[in-house]
Amino acid sequence: MSSFAGISMVTGSKDCFIPSASQAHITPAVDAGTDSGYHLLVVKEYSRAVQDLPNGNKIWSGPFMVGGHRWRIFCYPNGDDLSCADFISLELFLFDDDDELEEAVEAKFQFSFIDQVEYLKPMHIRALETRSFSVKHHRWGCMKFMKRDALERSAHLKADCFTIRCDIMVCNDLNTQDAGDTVSDIGQHFKILLQDKLGSDVTFEVSGHTFSAHRCVLAARSKVFRAQLFGPMTEGIMSSAIQIKDMEAKVFEALLSFIYSDSFPEMEEFKTQAVEGEDEEAVEVVMPKVEEEGQEEEATEHVTSVRWLQDLFVAADRYDIQQLKFLCEKQLSEHIGVTSVASALALAEQHHCQRLKEACFKFIEVQSPKCLDKVMASDGWGHMISTYPSVLNELVAKLVSNQKKDKKRKH
Repeated sequence: MSSFAGISMVTGSKDCFIPSASQAHITPAVDAGTDSGYHLLVVKEYSRAVQDLPNGNKIWSGPFMVGGHRWRIFCYPNGDDLSCADFISLELFLFDDDDELEEAVEAKFQFSFIDQVEYLKPMHIRALETRSFSVKHHRWGCMKFMKRDALERSAHLKADCFTIRCDIMVCNDLNTQDAGDTVSDIGQHFKILLQDKLGSDVTFEVSGHTFSAHRCVLAARSKVFRAQLFGPMTEGIMSSAIQIKDMEAKVFEALLSFIYSDSFPEMEEFKTQAVEGEDEEAVEVVMPKVEEEGQEEEATEHVTSVRWLQDLFVAADRYDIQQLKFLCEKQLSEHIGVTSVASALALAEQHHCQRLKEACFKFIEVQSPKCLDKVMASDGWGHMISTYPSVLNELVAKLVSNQKKDKKRKH
């Protein structure tokens, strides 16, 4: 279970950490042997920090302990470098002395605002990519965590203050390695069970491909599968393959992978089902992303990956697998682009996903007029506004509200 690793309150107009007298002694708050923990960085007088700290300058947290290692959080109010000058940049810095680092520290970490409670579940941390902190590479981060003007319009900024939560999970700590290996093997063993088909008792046919599985495993993970495979209408359906319609084979394969392993499937795992010639590279995580004028959207957004995520999201909703649905929603929120925002909005409205809808609105709010023209000229925009006109009304109302707030600020 993730442990509280203290809090830092920073009032920044200089390139340094400035604790107030009353908070100077509250930072160390977690046992050094804990392999999973979180630290809170409270940034006070945000507007002063933006004004006084130029691009590349930072404020930072006090040192804190997670997994037997010392860490700091770096915050760049005007971005870490010129490529992200309009964004808030965040970094996690391993603060151990170099002579203490006999080997690299493998860790997963996530930055979020303290009020984003949906990101705080351990399953989201476990699904993240592991980063290697070493003598040569002390820091990893998110250079485009959030655009400043989007932050200033959001509810995350209150009374010129916002709070960042950094969750860390150390993956190779010697004190917890034995216990961690025991837990982590379970998902791998179940995945092998799926691959080996040992004891499988149900078959699915999806887009011409056949998949074998285990009824008890599916029923334990999905109420829909439970009703389908063990309900009163199951007589006769087990004698032949169950037909799954309106779903691609690679999507159903990914759905099964998550059911058995409880880890988010990567598209690269299912290349055998991909259409030849499609781009399968991972999409860069940026939230919200601002498209550069003249940028070739098709080359940077990786449309195939986004479409696969959308289809997996629909499959998770169809079979009521809430953990997978939430992880897909989170990734879709971070992968929004000019050609995909319309389909993402339609998806959010159809499946009642307020978080994804808000992420789409934020993306649209920070785009230039030229990029907005591209959005409205995309294939999905006309379909979205004709099918879900209430979404357009909601977006217009939000833009008008933001304009009024901007006018009040200027006066």
